[in-house]
Amino acid sequence: MKFEPTKLDYTLSPYTGMTRDSWIEAAKYLLKGVFDNLESIDAPVVMPRYETEVTYPQKGAPEWRIKAEYFEGLARSFFISAPLVHIEPDLTLNGINVRDYYKKQVLCAVTPGEKNYVLNYTDMKKTDTSGNLFSAFQQTVETAALVICLWLSKEEIWDTYDKEEKDRIAAFLSDFGHANTVPQNWRLFNMLDLAFLYMNGYDIDEDIMRDHAQNILNYYVGEGWYRDGQSFDYYSCWAFNMYTAMWNLWYGYEKEPYIAAKFEENSNELMKTYPDFFDRDGFTNMWGRSCIYRNAATSAFDGNLMMRNSTMDPGLARRICSGSLLQFFTRDDFLWSGIPTLGFYGPFVPLVQSYSCAESPFWLAKALLCLHLPADHPFWTAKENNGSWEGLKEGDVKVTTLNGPALCFSNHGSNGITELRTGKILKEKGDVHGMNNYSKLVFNSKFPWEATVSENVESQQYVVEYTDENIFVSANATFWAGEKKDVLYRRQFFEFEPECETHWKTAINLADFTVPYGILRADKIRFYRRPARITLGTFGFPDNGTTMETKEKDGAKAVILKGKDHTGKEKQLAFTIFAGWTDIKRIDSTGTNPDSEKSIILYAETERNKQYGYDPYFLISQTITKESLEDFTEDELFPISKIEYTDPQNCGGYGPVTIHMKNGETREIDFYGIEAKLSL
Repeated sequence: MKFEPTKLDYTLSPYTGMTRDSWIEAAKYLLKGVFDNLESIDAPVVMPRYETEVTYPQKGAPEWRIKAEYFEGLARSFFISAPLVHIEPDLTLNGINVRDYYKKQVLCAVTPGEKNYVLNYTDMKKTDTSGNLFSAFQQTVETAALVICLWLSKEEIWDTYDKEEKDRIAAFLSDFGHANTVPQNWRLFNMLDLAFLYMNGYDIDEDIMRDHAQNILNYYVGEGWYRDGQSFDYYSCWAFNMYTAMWNLWYGYEKEPYIAAKFEENSNELMKTYPDFFDRDGFTNMWGRSCIYRNAATSAFDGNLMMRNSTMDPGLARRICSGSLLQFFTRDDFLWSGIPTLGFYGPFVPLVQSYSCAESPFWLAKALLCLHLPADHPFWTAKENNGSWEGLKEGDVKVTTLNGPALCFSNHGSNGITELRTGKILKEKGDVHGMNNYSKLVFNSKFPWEATVSENVESQQYVVEYTDENIFVSANATFWAGEKKDVLYRRQFFEFEPECETHWKTAINLADFTVPYGILRADKIRFYRRPARITLGTFGFPDNGTTMETKEKDGAKAVILKGKDHTGKEKQLAFTIFAGWTDIKRIDSTGTNPDSEKSIILYAETERNKQYGYDPYFLISQTITKESLEDFTEDELFPISKIEYTDPQNCGGYGPVTIHMKNGETREIDFYGIEAKLSL
């Protein structure tokens, strides 16, 4: 059953109709699925499970892993219920009073001997046989959710515990807060545990707090983004820029004003560009790990609005938050047995990580925490506006390039789509899953990434085959070189490994720039060995009845797909090859597209057979999309009037390559000197 809001106001919210009452409806819709699966007030939040090969707990799992699922279910569903309990203390679902349920189960979770006890850090460490002196456990993550929710429902739950009960909860939190954690965003979980304790009069080790806080601050790379381990992803937004706001309120503004001021400054920097990360409908792009958290990416707006000197436009914030919520909640495949699927839309195993369980998707409820804002807050009372999109006309493209986190996102006025190009990515050889999450050549807000379809074709990726040995290699590292004259430069290495000199690794220099409906690529081969076959896949196209058409003009070839996605929305994709390619082909696939069971991937291919020979180096192509079946014009399909090379052989081996567009614009592609700018 999909979510259908009934309390709408298109005067206040001209884009979505969504109001605070609509959001309360959405929260109840999500929480009802949880309670429909609870037999009684004594049952833990362990939800129905259809996937058992990737997610935990698996057969033979240790006790702490099993209890981690109990805690995830409790703490993450508490994200939904805590603001609701404050708004409607007597809310009852499936015959169970919601407030009474969480009050009881929180105590059970922290009390040794109780059936639903989730184990404190000390008890887990006693049973840990890994030999790791610095072990950290999933429960640490959930303690942060617990303290946030106890804060949100303070009057209804926390304040109703007696002193012994509060002390019991505090001892549990202190055990985690002062213990080992993972040295990345997890530090924030310990910081919130300790801040909650301090706020409620309990003693903490302030040096431990200060150590975590200074580390978090120094993960900052600029423009509002933090490096979380090796990667950049939405954790910057649903962890660093959400939790730091709460930490500031509970502890930082009072005890660590310098660090708190920096966290606030960084949040305000993010707000300068983060609204343009979302498309005209407010859709969230499928990018980075933990995509099952979906619209939790919008929680950073709520985080900023909690800061003392927030700069975010509340009408724009609500418009994006509501648009992203509707992106997921209104689909008929969003829920399975009443709970969010392990997927981006419907069930989709290729994006699921082993650290997730059936209850993990409730992390998306961080987006619902905005319900803690009172009814008279500007987030609820300001009229919706659509930010940059209101000024973008047909043919306009707004490009934002952030060198710190290596992110380039473009808002396309012609189709309302936001496309994201990323860099500074390093994964293990063969980690196709990681590259799917982080380093597709382009991520598209309306065409979510396609999983691996075959050994020789990847969507929005190059694949190289050494044809003399029938060996296929794929990219696992993307270096960033930034933007020059409206062209973004990057480099991808295939089977990169630091112990081997990069000259002995196949690579492709990437150069791409925006066109009204998408991205035009002008990439340059950087091979050390041949013979080789090269393929480049486009976005996966949902196949629910698709037509295909081929057009050719002046030596270029375009293939156009028209059809509909799972929800019945019209879709169109056109893939055009210009220089360097031989042909376009297609693969039909099943189970690799997050939107639809069946999908189509168009791909270009070519070969380079001489080990040393002056053959064409440049591979020039274009992928454009739209949300209608209205034909692309000939100039949109074939926008290039002339490709001008420096070398007389027209191969692009040296010197700039200038692409002349039919609209009068030119783009100069010049990789000379890129070595000085590459960063990881």
